[in-house]
Amino acid sequence: MTSTRSLVDLISALDWPALARQLDADGHALIPGLLDRAQCETLRALYDQNGPFRSRVVMARHNFGLGEYRYFAYPLPAPLQELREGFYPPLRTIANTWQERMGTGIEYPPDHASFLDQCHAGGQRRPTPLLLRYRAGDYNCLHQDLYGELAFPLQVAILLSQPGEEFAGGEFVLTEQRPRLQSRATVVPLQHCDAVVFAVAQRPVRGVRGYHRVNLRHGVSRVQTGERFTLGVIFHDAL
Repeated sequence: MTSTRSLVDLISALDWPALARQLDADGHALIPGLLDRAQCETLRALYDQNGPFRSRVVMARHNFGLGEYRYFAYPLPAPLQELREGFYPPLRTIANTWQERMGTGIEYPPDHASFLDQCHAGGQRRPTPLLLRYRAGDYNCLHQDLYGELAFPLQVAILLSQPGEEFAGGEFVLTEQRPRLQSRATVVPLQHCDAVVFAVAQRPVRGVRGYHRVNLRHGVSRVQTGERFTLGVIFHDAL
């Protein structure tokens, strides 16, 4: 895997003004080829190990869909810790702008460690980054990744499998519930090692009378063939 500095520098060097514009316009932003093939293979190979994880969730038991995922334990594997620390500062700038537009009065601290201190003080101490596995017939119902009172409004997903070769179907789907309008669905065309940044639950949208809030949910359509792995990078911890 890349060194801490190179991965954090890679994230820092992204075109964040352009990504912020995409997030403002659509509620999500695509980052092609964030990781390389070797990094993706290393991360997905963790799934069959027990050491890195604190729990395993079989989605059918909770009516979440079909498939399963595993939550990482602390200390996180180095690449995942780097992703959290690298993404948080630029996303924090966007998140604070969004909170100001929505009039929430919330301001996120300048570094991820300080934000986690807030989570832990509120009883949210369990890490939320996760590795998801889908096989033929599996899917993930539309949902929001909220685990307590404190929630960072943006998260990242990275596709660790090659569509068209290792699996078919399994598209990443976002829905947006707009005031007084029917919901809008978007399919994000992820390729192997691509990342998508997206809103966890709400985002501001400009209207004729200023900004208003819209609710978003995300999920994965049914996998037709093969096996699909995804890394989820969530910045708040869970109760």
